[in-house]
Amino acid sequence: MKQETATFAAGCFWGVEMTFRQIPGVLDAIVGYTGGHTQNPTYREVCSDTTGHAEAIEVTYDPAQVTYERLLEVFWQMHDPTQVNRQGPDIGTQYRSAIFTHSDEQARIARASRDRAQSDFGRPIATEIVPATTFYRAEEYHQRYFESHNVTCHVPVR
Repeated sequence: MKQETATFAAGCFWGVEMTFRQIPGVLDAIVGYTGGHTQNPTYREVCSDTTGHAEAIEVTYDPAQVTYERLLEVFWQMHDPTQVNRQGPDIGTQYRSAIFTHSDEQARIARASRDRAQSDFGRPIATEIVPATTFYRAEEYHQRYFESHNVTCHVPVR
């Protein structure tokens, strides 16, 4: 089985992780930090809004079962990509909307997907589309947070 990786930031990573885990063909989704300048950041450091990192999800998927395009469709639906450095009550660069691409092909597909999605929003999409950098796995207590704490989160998938 071939596996590929996709990395997304769409606000607080707990609900984003839960949403991606429910997609058939997603093999794993882990929460972490990427896109910044601090090596091995902690949650406390990322929340200080000084590391440059976003709370992000690294998705491992089987492209024979789910396409990168489908993952992008869910990404656009699960958050408001027109907000700059925030999602709902969460404010700061760590909550920005971003797609971290792992290849030129992913970048091309992400840009085309963004351009198609723009018609669904009344304001310009602010989502960054940038090359993936080092992904730092978040502390274990953040992994599968909603599952391990027996709570649910309503992520507004349109």
